[in-house]
Amino acid sequence: ASVAKEMIDKGIEVKTPIMVVPGSVRIFQTLERDGLLDVFRKLNATVLATACGPCIGQWHRTTGDMTRPNSIIESFNRNFAGRNDGSTKTNAFLASPEIVMAMAAEGDITFNPLAGTLRSRTGQNVKLAEPKGEELPKQGFVKEVAGCVLPTYEKIDMAVSPTNERIQLLSPFKPWDGKDFVALPLLIKVKGKCTTDHISPGGKWLPYRGNIDRISDNLLERGINAFNGQAGKVWNTETKAYDTPAKVARYYKNHHVASVIVGDDNYGEGSSREHAAMEPRYLDVAVVLAKSLARIHESNLKKQGILALTFSDPADYDKIREKDRISVLGLSEIAPNKTVVIELTHEDGSKERFEARHSYNAKQLAWWRAGSALNWVVAQEKAEQSGARKA
Repeated sequence: ASVAKEMIDKGIEVKTPIMVVPGSVRIFQTLERDGLLDVFRKLNATVLATACGPCIGQWHRTTGDMTRPNSIIESFNRNFAGRNDGSTKTNAFLASPEIVMAMAAEGDITFNPLAGTLRSRTGQNVKLAEPKGEELPKQGFVKEVAGCVLPTYEKIDMAVSPTNERIQLLSPFKPWDGKDFVALPLLIKVKGKCTTDHISPGGKWLPYRGNIDRISDNLLERGINAFNGQAGKVWNTETKAYDTPAKVARYYKNHHVASVIVGDDNYGEGSSREHAAMEPRYLDVAVVLAKSLARIHESNLKKQGILALTFSDPADYDKIREKDRISVLGLSEIAPNKTVVIELTHEDGSKERFEARHSYNAKQLAWWRAGSALNWVVAQEKAEQSGARKA
């Protein structure tokens, strides 16, 4: 806002579109109250809704020819190919909000706001001063946030059409049955980078976020199979044929077979997209075993009731073959800081064993046993209500 105000005061016209996206409704209302959004509006900036927007390509960007290489300078927190506007021709460069604002003035990626000058409306060459501002709003943040209807905790019956593709009522996931996972098929062994956008792509799938069954059709659509280097082509151990990960997982689910996903380094990096954990859980993926897990995705896997494991020795990743059956043993004794045993049964009948780690604490293990964190919370509430009635 400091940079924008100086542009206004010095008569500088910006040469590229500016998008401002407040990070929350509270931030939006605080900026509005303090007049900061009006500063941006005076520069013809577009104030977008408090939502994902350009962060996940959920906007209509008018650049003319979308096949032409172009650039965005942004203070969003990710910039991999196709992320911002769905176009792999867009180069997205990350910078601080101050630099993003200053670069908009010249519309030239070679402009250096620390040393360069800008042409004002009166024809003068002017330089931007160092931005200044309060670290926090003087009046504090807005306390009463409008637009949120608090729950009443009364039981509400909701009628949703079973054919509705956008909305589907959730059913609780099944709790752990107390047994080891034995001879589960490998759904996919992912090679290389596998972000949450690889696991649950956005774009055309975004309208189905409220329907877990429908959106699960995109599961691991962009994940690269380590055995053939291709996306959308994994082995079905039952039909002896290749198909998409979603179709193979759904086949297993329909035949009451759980499955296993094997990941590479930092599996699940990127956005906190909870569907990347909900979808495999819905399609009865029981285990995600990776060299390492991205922090937020690992938390989401725990909340949804998937057993999230990492190789004790990352080199054991190479032992897993395409047609293996995978067992996780010793689950009845699983505890914080205790490893589990992975047993591979290869196609020729030979077996290999190695250890895998987990980072579950006692409460998170209770979530897993209950089938999900939500299942556990519901069970706790029922127990408390039952206790209150007895008292």
